[in-house]
Amino acid sequence: MTAKLGDAVKQLMEGWISPQQARCESVSKAWSELLPAGLVRHCKLAEISGGQLKVVADSPLYMHELRLCSRQLLEELQQRCPQAGIKRIKLAIG
Repeated sequence: MTAKLGDAVKQLMEGWISPQQARCESVSKAWSELLPAGLVRHCKLAEISGGQLKVVADSPLYMHELRLCSRQLLEELQQRCPQAGIKRIKLAIG
């Protein structure tokens, strides 16, 4: 029995990509609401993988500021987006 490519793609979209996209969108929305205004332009979400949210800051100064509030941000994200399964925030400069 052969499967049609379109059916396989649809199954992939509905079973994995759409839930992944929804999870990322909810985290992105919450992030933009929670992040202090001075950091919004300097800190971007990079990825969510294995319970880790990777955030990239554009300079060490903003990474330091982000580090100071990252515990509170993590707690808020866990409350608002439990489906994302975020256990840790990893910070990087980029």
